Amino acid sequence: MAGLRFNLVVMMAFMLASVQFHDTAAQTTHVVGDALGWNIPPNGPSAYTTWASTQTFRVGDVLLFNFTTGFHNVAEVSQVAYGPCTTTNPISIATTGPARVTLNAPGTHYYVCTVGTHCQIGQKLTINVSAGSTTPAPAPTPATPAPVSPPTTTPTPAPTTTTPPPTSSPVPSAGEASPISPPTSGQSPSGSNTPSPTDSTTLPPQSPSFAPSFTAVVPFSLLAIALAFFY
Repeated sequence: MAGLRFNLVVMMAFMLASVQFHDTAAQTTHVVGDALGWNIPPNGPSAYTTWASTQTFRVGDVLLFNFTTGFHNVAEVSQVAYGPCTTTNPISIATTGPARVTLNAPGTHYYVCTVGTHCQIGQKLTINVSAGSTTPAPAPTPATPAPVSPPTTTPTPAPTTTTPPPTSSPVPSAGEASPISPPTSGQSPSGSNTPSPTDSTTLPPQSPSFAPSFTAVVPFSLLAIALAFFY
């Protein structure tokens, strides 16, 4: 709601500024005679006629008459009074310079100086005022309210299951006895190679105790037989 109210205020301020700018841009100030000002022209009334032909006058524009107060004035008169420079009963008159005259109506407007014979010498001006531009000013583009984003909901992550690492058998340190594994079939508990009573392997019988003596007698017998052949 606060954002919408702010956008409305901005739009109204923009429209007001646009209208004000349009009015200012449409209003043009025309300095009568330019550098000559509002004085007795050296070449007669043709000086102001030539100046007016280079200008475009519209309703709302301003004529600026530059003159010294007490030496000149500016009066708007009718077409009938303009030709013979009749200064009685003017439409309006300004006696203090510089004078600003706003063009409020379209048509032909006539201005003269009523001091002495200044009008007869050529201090007079005729202008044609148009109704102004018929093209309407472009309407300001209204400010687009900023879109309001809906609040976003962050999903809660699912709990993760942590698998405990496999436990390894402790390695015995130096000086610590290794665990004794149970004896397998055919092996005595003491770890020796003595066959158990249930072992099916039959050991060979031991030789009789006279085997060394027999081994010693055989060489002597052979020696005696050899000697007998020679003798």
